[in-house]
Amino acid sequence: MKVLVAEDDLNIREGLCDLLEQEGYHCIEAEDGVQALRLWQSERPELVLLDIMMPGQDGYSVCRQIRQQDQQLPVIFITAKSEEIDQVVGLELGADDYIKKPFGTREVIARIRAVTRRTLQQAGGSSAGGVLELGELQLFPDQLRARRGDQLIDLSLRDVRILQLMHRHRGRVVSRDQLFDEGWGRDYMPSSRTLDQTISQLRKRIETDPRQPQIIKTVHGIGYRFDG
Repeated sequence: MKVLVAEDDLNIREGLCDLLEQEGYHCIEAEDGVQALRLWQSERPELVLLDIMMPGQDGYSVCRQIRQQDQQLPVIFITAKSEEIDQVVGLELGADDYIKKPFGTREVIARIRAVTRRTLQQAGGSSAGGVLELGELQLFPDQLRARRGDQLIDLSLRDVRILQLMHRHRGRVVSRDQLFDEGWGRDYMPSSRTLDQTISQLRKRIETDPRQPQIIKTVHGIGYRFDG
């Protein structure tokens, strides 16, 4: 999923992009309102994060122009303001949510996942593929969640992509290159350590016993396999 992050503060912008990319999103960056509009028109992102106070054009103006052409695109405002009137104006313009500065990692991830869930569900889950069974685990791609027994497990967009790939290739080995392409994109080259850490963290969340995984089994020297 492509995300436009429009924020004039370099540190905040890069921090948001780092968080989003760890979740499995592809970020494009804008440092002012004029650039944000240009990138929205040329790149057509699926989610927009807009700082309210930007040079060139502020976030309200950018959102207003986006809404004139697209009523469905999810827009999240980034704001340091707390006055109620600002939130009312933003909601009237069609903002889906707010991220208030200073913000924490968990808050950002929770809000991004919530908007992503709504987007996937509004699309009817067509890109998610419905409920998938992986052993005792039920995967709900359009909810970014899985269930094992009574336990509900929150997942990142990247986690879901990896599990969908394992399910599609059940009984066959999924190579590390396939996982890189599915989880990070063909234009991104993560290190082997990044993949190993991602798989390790995912196993901790979805496997009954991460030391003896049944969903993502290691095939040494090649990749991973889900036997189904």
